[in-house]
Amino acid sequence: MGKRMNRSMLNVARHLAAATLVALVFASPTVFARTSPKGWAQPNESELTSHGHYRNKGGEQVHSPSNTKSGEVPVGASAKCADGTYSFSRHHSGTCSRHGGVATWE
Repeated sequence: MGKRMNRSMLNVARHLAAATLVALVFASPTVFARTSPKGWAQPNESELTSHGHYRNKGGEQVHSPSNTKSGEVPVGASAKCADGTYSFSRHHSGTCSRHGGVATWE
């Protein structure tokens, strides 16, 4: 009976872990960078303090992290970097990598 009880408890723990993972992914969209090109707004270059670009792993040209002249969150920002700049990254991996890492997801 002890082995049967341990297996039941293990199955419950597995189901709980899977449910928690699903809840995190679907209930907290701000935890992850947006990866869909749908709805991506391009930042207004005239409002930004820097104008660099790079090609991401998907081959898309993306604006390098920057700030706005007004100090507001720029249109299209996906994350705020630790150095205070805003990233326009479309993938979670590598976001703010040369800017101290991600401070918060937008």
